[in-house]
Amino acid sequence: MKTIALKSMKWLRWVVIPAVVSIALLVFVTPAYAQDTGPIDELTRGLNTFWMLLTAFLVFWMQAGFALVEAGLTRAKNTTNILFKNLIDFVFATLAFWAFGYAFMYGSSAGGWIGTSGYFVDASLDDVVGVPVLAFWFFQLVFAGTAATIVSGAMAERTKFSAYLIYSFFITAIIYPIAGHWVWGGGWLWTLPFGDGFRDFAGSTVVHSVGGWLALIGAIVLGPRLGRFTKDGKAVAIPGHSITLVTLGVFILWLGWFGFNPGSQLAIHGGNADAVALVAVNTALAAAAGAIGAMSISWLFVAKKPDLATTLNGALAGLVAITAPCAYVTPGFSLLIGVIGGVIVVYGAVWLEKLKIDDPVGAVPVHLFNGVWGTLAIGIFGTEGIGSLVTGDTGQLVAQFIGVAAYGVWCVVTGSILFLGIKAVNGLRVSREEEIKGLDIEEHGIQAYPNDVVGALGATD
Repeated sequence: MKTIALKSMKWLRWVVIPAVVSIALLVFVTPAYAQDTGPIDELTRGLNTFWMLLTAFLVFWMQAGFALVEAGLTRAKNTTNILFKNLIDFVFATLAFWAFGYAFMYGSSAGGWIGTSGYFVDASLDDVVGVPVLAFWFFQLVFAGTAATIVSGAMAERTKFSAYLIYSFFITAIIYPIAGHWVWGGGWLWTLPFGDGFRDFAGSTVVHSVGGWLALIGAIVLGPRLGRFTKDGKAVAIPGHSITLVTLGVFILWLGWFGFNPGSQLAIHGGNADAVALVAVNTALAAAAGAIGAMSISWLFVAKKPDLATTLNGALAGLVAITAPCAYVTPGFSLLIGVIGGVIVVYGAVWLEKLKIDDPVGAVPVHLFNGVWGTLAIGIFGTEGIGSLVTGDTGQLVAQFIGVAAYGVWCVVTGSILFLGIKAVNGLRVSREEEIKGLDIEEHGIQAYPNDVVGALGATD
């Protein structure tokens, strides 16, 4: 036994000694490779790159959340269509944002209106905010995909698949990135001479209101679903087929928002950690307050019962509302912003019904109305160097109003041209027969559920 042990020790020498020597070489020789920037700088760059990619992965996962929310809030006969659209808009977003969108958003500025460099992004471009340009591009890509997918919910159950392909491309290649340049690309809104300039930390306006405005215009041009309103204008509810899918989708989105908002700090080292922690707490509190606000208002004044779908949309409303001000307000104010967002989403849906605008999933009240509210909230409650009414500075609120109005005009004009153009050239809406049968069979030739399940869920209504 002793002989065997000695032989094992000799064998280990051939493993351990080379390993120790290799580690020593790495420790004492490798720093020479990083002499230009220093090992601390290299470590910081790696840490921030990891943070940016990790949060981007969470935001990417929100695509699944949107897909499940939209599928659950619509009828079973259109499930494949909804899921397919939530897949394909990110596919198109990836290609369009790589080729053109990133350049329009973050390229060299032409008068503060549009970027003009950085097409077909590759690693030859310089680092951005201290991380590789490809990491920064990927983080911005997932935001572009979010803006595009918002539109699909408001136009669900009656839009041609071919039309969806067209407008998904144009939104992520042109409409979203040009508007994004005005703020996040250092454009004209960022440098407004009011307050600290227009501010939107993580995208209540840049992402959510853009998607919401386009969703509103698309729903108006498209018209309501068959049977949504009677001849005398009375609204008729068309229930979705799976509250289970909706609930799971909202939890996925809620998780993704902890990448969406904290990730927008763009770094985690040093003092950035404190900012990230504040943003995460504000995000959580606003979501909870939004859910409470929507549930309470609906229970007391609208549905007269606690409604799960409304409460889930209330949580999303709180998340959208806090997205712009999450880095600029205290936790107490985040609760107030969230609960007001929950109220807005309830009455926003009621208002759309009165206007005979059909939004099957509530995308417009969640993303547009609360995107506007959250953006203005910076000018009302902002702190930490951002002027607000709380500190007696009206300039910041003026800047926020200008930004909201500018995005509204941009999206209404470009959205109208886009949707009316598609309607004239390609056709925007499926036929009456196709809508009645369901888009799964008519557009794709495959159903998400067997025929007996579809019938049981009332999908042929």
